[in-house]
Amino acid sequence: MKVNGNTIKPGNVIEHKNGLWVATKTSHVKPGKGGAFAQIELRNLKDGTKLNERFRSSESIEKVILEEIPHIFLYKENENLIFMDNNTFVQISVNINMIGDQSAFLQDGMEVIINIYNDKPVSVIMPDSCIEEVMEADAVIKGQTVSSSFKPAVLKNGIKVMVPGHIEVGTKIVVRPSDNTYIEKAKN
Repeated sequence: MKVNGNTIKPGNVIEHKNGLWVATKTSHVKPGKGGAFAQIELRNLKDGTKLNERFRSSESIEKVILEEIPHIFLYKENENLIFMDNNTFVQISVNINMIGDQSAFLQDGMEVIINIYNDKPVSVIMPDSCIEEVMEADAVIKGQTVSSSFKPAVLKNGIKVMVPGHIEVGTKIVVRPSDNTYIEKAKN
């Protein structure tokens, strides 16, 4: 199925350079001159090699149709993550490298989508957002404007994010796992 280059998300599998590649990171860039493009980090499903590619929105890319099966995260065992199929209750083991840095956001009972190709898991799609607790945050500096000041914070899972000045230690926030960005303060 042909799709625009700027619609690829982490976890999507594409056919590129005579192989299957999974998108691990994506970022959209609007340079001062020229058209916008998507900078996509790809990992080869066969040998695990990585590749950085730029796709313009006018380019069409062959997205591979996979079987998308919802799974629940159960636990981590060494370098493997154990998930359970919601419908059949069959457990599946996935190497932690398949998710990469986003694995820090996995929580017990979290629902993810596992893409299956030829009866093998090829990628894991994390939720668009998750709730994490702030464990460390710098103090607010007096005189900073509230609207534009962000400060570093460390989440319970050890990931560092930039948060607004009003966020304090112990606050639960909504974070986007694909790029470790703050979305909003979690509603209680």
